Amino acid sequence: MSRVILRPFGPPDGTSLRAWVVGVVVAGVVAFFAGCGGSECGPSSGVVADVHDGDTITLESGEKIRYLMIDAPEVGSDAECYGNEARDFNASLVLAQTVTLRYDQTCTDRFGRLLAYVFLDGREVNTLMVERGYACVLHIPPNGDDRAQEFETLEDQASSEGKGLWGFCSVTPC
Repeated sequence: MSRVILRPFGPPDGTSLRAWVVGVVVAGVVAFFAGCGGSECGPSSGVVADVHDGDTITLESGEKIRYLMIDAPEVGSDAECYGNEARDFNASLVLAQTVTLRYDQTCTDRFGRLLAYVFLDGREVNTLMVERGYACVLHIPPNGDDRAQEFETLEDQASSEGKGLWGFCSVTPC
């Protein structure tokens, strides 16, 4: 028969009651927010409120998300070839939809946007944009170091097949 030794619930020897209580409260708060779907960078999901272009969205909660590993042509006053098409394709996928976000090593860019891989119904939008010729690869280490070859292969295939901007633009905009 095994013997169970019960110990009182409280601070270990040498730890003040106040320090122990603060530690328990902090651990609880961290566990609570981790359980709410957040990450060290930002939310793990959200509803897309606005699509700025082919590689940037804003969630209803206000976070601006820049897609990792891709660069889509610009729209607006600095419009580039295939920019409107890239924005419209992105919007057709994610606008008003709940997307899932996955972050890499660096959370934000120099403009304060969150950097993420964006998923919709289990499909990654970042790779889809490159596969269909709506975006080029933009690898800024350390993010994407483990996926750079995958994205380069998708871009090479889209380019060789003349998909999207590769078949439409006389000068590649990105």
